[in-house]
Amino acid sequence: METLKHWSLHECIVVCLLFTTVGKGSACEAPSSPECFRRTAESPEYSHRNKNAPKETWIIITKDELGIVEEEYDIWVEARIGNSSCASTKRPVVLSHTVKYEAPKHISMSWLQNNLSLNWTASEKHPAAAEILLRRDAHRTDSWKHITTNTTSDTSMHHVLVENLLKDTVYQVKIRHRSTKALNPLWSDWSPVVIVPAELEQKPEVTMNITLSNGTRKVALTWKKMPHAATYSLNDTQSSNGCTCKKIRDYPINTTETTYTTFVSYSAVKIFVNGRNAAGSSPPAILQIPAVPAAGLKICDNTSDLHERLKKKTYVELYELQDGDSRPENVTHLTAKSTKKERMDMKDYVRYLYFKHKCVGRKLQTVTMCIYYQKEDAPQREPQNFTAFSETHTSSNLSWKAIPSADQRGFLTHYSLCSVKDSSQDERKECHKISASVMKYRLGNLTQGTKYHVSLVGVTRVGEGPEATVTINTPPEKPVNVLWSLCLLILFFLLTTLCTCILKRIKENIFPAVPTPVIPDFIPFQPESQDFLERKEEVDEMTLLQLHPEGKSVPEDAEESAVLAGEWEEDTDEDEDNERWDSRMSGESSDEGLSPGSTGEALRSSREGEITDVEQLDNEIAMLIYKKGLVFHVKRDSL
Repeated sequence: METLKHWSLHECIVVCLLFTTVGKGSACEAPSSPECFRRTAESPEYSHRNKNAPKETWIIITKDELGIVEEEYDIWVEARIGNSSCASTKRPVVLSHTVKYEAPKHISMSWLQNNLSLNWTASEKHPAAAEILLRRDAHRTDSWKHITTNTTSDTSMHHVLVENLLKDTVYQVKIRHRSTKALNPLWSDWSPVVIVPAELEQKPEVTMNITLSNGTRKVALTWKKMPHAATYSLNDTQSSNGCTCKKIRDYPINTTETTYTTFVSYSAVKIFVNGRNAAGSSPPAILQIPAVPAAGLKICDNTSDLHERLKKKTYVELYELQDGDSRPENVTHLTAKSTKKERMDMKDYVRYLYFKHKCVGRKLQTVTMCIYYQKEDAPQREPQNFTAFSETHTSSNLSWKAIPSADQRGFLTHYSLCSVKDSSQDERKECHKISASVMKYRLGNLTQGTKYHVSLVGVTRVGEGPEATVTINTPPEKPVNVLWSLCLLILFFLLTTLCTCILKRIKENIFPAVPTPVIPDFIPFQPESQDFLERKEEVDEMTLLQLHPEGKSVPEDAEESAVLAGEWEEDTDEDEDNERWDSRMSGESSDEGLSPGSTGEALRSSREGEITDVEQLDNEIAMLIYKKGLVFHVKRDSL
């Protein structure tokens, strides 16, 4: 099919002719009435559209082709097939009054509580009328809800707020609009169906794992998948300030995954993670990664980077440290593009935490970390809360708080602690250097009952600051202490003695002592003759005790003689022994009468006399008593 166009202007009438060539034998069908309009009120071009053609036919006519457009014209479309022709209904129009916008484009949306904000590209700067169709995406067979309203506009966008919706529900939306300024405005075509996702109300639940490695920190992030989130966006403060080994246009990072690994330096960093969809972003999950602790850092010895232009892929960060906050504030970021003014725009007497980073293998690595002062001075305040406590006779504990960093005005090298007695003006002051990181000290070697004046000052490389003072009064020694010491000593002695006696008594009960035999001093004796050596042991006296079985009577005279013999023996035993020992040592001849032979005869005669009365009984020699207490073991014989 071939379509031709022809415009003729006759007596102020514009005729739109549409010539259509169709196949042989086809009848001519009248086309629809044409629409002639401008896209905006100020556009110099006019468009024609025929809806009933096999496909929509557009014709664009310039104002120069039409001539006068402020007057009314009759406009129609005529189709010719061979020798036959057919025409549409004539329509009177004033072309300058007819405006029809294009269908809305670049539609964006966002949720404001339960209200939906829709935005699209404005056709003109002034507001327009809008018609909106809505329905739930989960109920696509439901009828559309019609909403007609006027837009608010800025220089480039139309805005509409649709109220009283459910922000946790997914909707389908179609939009069309028309001019509010034209005398004969036409509705634009409908936009394609747009899906409005539910609002992302919750921030992502992110877990973080940090690993330190050679000047850099590996940060592994993991989060749960969020309903209605299409993508996830990640950004950090270092990258947004230009301190990155990647291209700036790569940030923020968008991903559909739920894990991400990045590398950051030793300085403080914030990482932001949020979910995104067509309706907007979720609240961000903010991950605070503090700077590596600054305790024990030394003063910077080389800061030439602050006076010279930095090399490419080299970055410097200066954090102004604030008291009571471990996170630095007022950060100065320096890159290769920084100007001299930016490099020197730092304050005097202010402490900075200095970081120098380099890109090593697409990783940001910290190569220098130190304390920096643009200019130093002595501290302008004394150490805070300087107090003494736990005072004894010879010592006292001291404590204080550090000088605020804003008042240090320089790198604090140490504290100087001095003490002097109050008793005399000529007393020498004793001073001690204390590390700047120490906040407690025990002052010893003090004199009892003495008053001391103690001072403490902070010292920088420039000089000493104001001093904090405290007075110490060591207590005198009390006499009661000596008395207590003596009482405790006596008590200890008594307890020790008592314990010793108790232990000794227990030992005696458990392990009784074995008696030691009494052995008189032995005096070697040399006999005068060989006959004396051959003498046998002599028995001075022997007592025979008889044991009688039960039931046998013993003569009364025998019992009396035995008792009398025992009594006599007890009285005279010791005297007789002594006399006989003396007579034996002197060699008296009377000893010959007590020979072994005579003793044996007496024993036999006695036994023969006794046995005659008790022949059937057993007799026993119970005891033989010898001189000097020697005793034979009891021997039992059967006769």
